[in-house]
Amino acid sequence: QKIQNNAVRFIFNLSGKRKWTPISPYLKELHFLPVAYRVKFKTALIVFKCINNLAPKYLSDLLSLRNTKRISVRLDDDFFLLRIPSKSNFSRTEGAFCYNGPRIWNSLPYSLRSIPDISEFKIRLKTHYFELAFNGVS
Repeated sequence: QKIQNNAVRFIFNLSGKRKWTPISPYLKELHFLPVAYRVKFKTALIVFKCINNLAPKYLSDLLSLRNTKRISVRLDDDFFLLRIPSKSNFSRTEGAFCYNGPRIWNSLPYSLRSIPDISEFKIRLKTHYFELAFNGVS
């Protein structure tokens, strides 16, 4: 994030006296996603590719669709939810793709998860994260 912020300061010549100027409006103007949202964007895109057989098999094998229950509930209508593996005893394991990918994917709205076209998915996914990152930034 520091590198991205420094790049924005360089582009807009914000060094010197204006060093403590908030950087978010400038990130928004350049259409740069903050690094945390960029990581989520890339992870969601890889999950999309895995679900639609556009990713290598070794990645697709790490994900599985959520099993539906015998008794129907409202969530059973959503066929695009992934099974999140049970918690590990190791905290570093939760950063792995097989844990983090389903968590990020399941947090997306259904309207986004059900898009079949990759180019449309990318556009709407970036818009989704852009709105989350810069909600209230003028």
